[in-house]
Amino acid sequence: MKGLLSKLGFGSAVAEPTQLVHETSPDLTGAELAVAYFSGRAGGDFYEFLRVSPNRTLFGLLDLAGKRETSRTVLDAAQASFRASGAELFSDPELNEAEAMVELARRLNLEIMRAAGGVRSCPAFAGCYNEELGTVCYVNAGHTPGLLYDQCSIEELPATGLPLGLFSLAPTDARIVGLGPEGALAIVSRGVVEAQCADEEFGLNGVKLVLGGNPPSATQLSRGILEQVQSFLCTVPKHNDVTALSLKRAA
Repeated sequence: MKGLLSKLGFGSAVAEPTQLVHETSPDLTGAELAVAYFSGRAGGDFYEFLRVSPNRTLFGLLDLAGKRETSRTVLDAAQASFRASGAELFSDPELNEAEAMVELARRLNLEIMRAAGGVRSCPAFAGCYNEELGTVCYVNAGHTPGLLYDQCSIEELPATGLPLGLFSLAPTDARIVGLGPEGALAIVSRGVVEAQCADEEFGLNGVKLVLGGNPPSATQLSRGILEQVQSFLCTVPKHNDVTALSLKRAA
């Protein structure tokens, strides 16, 4: 089983000046997963790519409340839970993906609360991409809506439950969507939609403009979103962590 790519940003020097960075997932069949972010991150954003079976890859974008330097213990615990629980829950070829995704959210929720010693809000979007079917089973725990693109429309994927880390028994639903040829899914952090210039926010509409241009790869889509944010602000974003995670199917 392949490993994962994850960038919590601990133990590495922050580039100066802040730079746009991108990473891609382990090889997928007929698709690509990629993330882009600015290197000067200070908040609690983190992402994961995890190969969990021969035809499934798990991914997630989480936004833990608080500054990165004071949240390391909780971030470490959430990341470890995502890895271990994801590998366990999604390895069975006969699994029910929706049930597994709901259970993953439940475990993450409890581990965040345990590590935080109480309440710590953590909006999260996690999905499992099925390469055989071209589908994504996902939960959106109070996160910025995902955006699903096909050649005719862009659909918002709103919250299916409350943010993680608030209630020990908070219910979360899982949903399944399909990606057709050249279809794409974009997930962005709050720092993207809240980027503001002259009392105007970049918002989801700014992301939709990039997505609607149908960039040819997930790398170009993720980078394109953040390049547009930087252009909108006329400077490198410093107001919050600014991250874009994208999944793109080939033609």
